[in-house]
Amino acid sequence: MCRMFISLTLVGVLGFFSIAWSADKDKEEGFQPLFNGKDLQGWKTYGGKMDAWGVDKGLLFTTGKGGGWLLTDKEFGDYQMQLEYRWEKPGGNSGVAVRAPLTGEVSTKGIEIQLIDDAGYEKVHNYKLKPTQHTGSVYGVVPPSKLPGKGPGEWNEMRIVAKGRKITVELNGEIVTDANLDDHKDQAKAHPGLLRTRGHVGVQSHGGRVEFRNLRIKPL
Repeated sequence: MCRMFISLTLVGVLGFFSIAWSADKDKEEGFQPLFNGKDLQGWKTYGGKMDAWGVDKGLLFTTGKGGGWLLTDKEFGDYQMQLEYRWEKPGGNSGVAVRAPLTGEVSTKGIEIQLIDDAGYEKVHNYKLKPTQHTGSVYGVVPPSKLPGKGPGEWNEMRIVAKGRKITVELNGEIVTDANLDDHKDQAKAHPGLLRTRGHVGVQSHGGRVEFRNLRIKPL
């Protein structure tokens, strides 16, 4: 009993120092946390209901039912954003907002970086995805060059760099999209968000439970 107590105590102490070290490292590297792991302070929903969003054991999650977009109160211009996400079941669908206005129409009036279960979505929903609807795409505009996304139950790591007119997306250590938005000005009428230089960031509730963690941002 005593040994078990000591072991559990040691695990707790090590966990505390691990969290503290991670926070210190983020600060040194210039990153700011977007999610505090406790509640949704600093976030609001647009185009949906807050009931579809929640916090569970330090994770941000959406049920995928009528949640719309969860966007930050703060705006950002040029930045590097990092996050991890995973699907609960096959066929999940979500997205990341880039330079978005406060709206539920992020995919056109802002920029959406698509998140979707590439391998399972078509089977579950009997729907053929377009190239610009796959994970890592600038949704509806620029397709990804490859699909290294992992399936349900596994964590995916994404890094998005928005710098000037360039949008770069890295998924699980591989660059999947490297777009110059000036090359797509002909689509600005349908996607006016391509012309934005600043806006809010966030995540989408669109299909199935999705969990997020380690959301952080570094202004450039």
